[in-house]
Amino acid sequence: MKSITFTLNGRERSFDIEPDERFLDLLRRSGLTGTKCGCDNGMCGSCTVIVDGRAVNSCILFAFQVAGRIVETIEGIGDFDRPHPLQTAMADAGAVQCGYCTPGMVMAAKALLDQKPDAGEEDFRRHLDGNLCRCTGYVKIRDALLSCSAGARAES
Repeated sequence: MKSITFTLNGRERSFDIEPDERFLDLLRRSGLTGTKCGCDNGMCGSCTVIVDGRAVNSCILFAFQVAGRIVETIEGIGDFDRPHPLQTAMADAGAVQCGYCTPGMVMAAKALLDQKPDAGEEDFRRHLDGNLCRCTGYVKIRDALLSCSAGARAES
């Protein structure tokens, strides 16, 4: 076992980890189950979290790699009583069905909008290319995410 410390959803936290433990597994065993395991190989995006401002797949990230870094998960950006605007937009647009991909989509979109608040449709298409949804067909997801972009709001 090894001990690591990093900032998780705004709080410095320490965890004991195994050398080969995936970050996704650390999150889930710590009770943060909003980050989902879909494919186990970085192909679906359901496990997306933000590390130092960048969207990353936590299923292919070792836990030791987040030592000293800043991590945001879906639990850290909003909850049922005070949802993040992206979460509200997804619900309002009917952009969720089974909901399995939703946390990863929201986190990937948040990382993009944090870096580029006026992101357009092509930005979202490129940035969320690794986030798969098997239910919705993406139109409502695209509309919901674009509604949170300053650039899209300015064009309306």
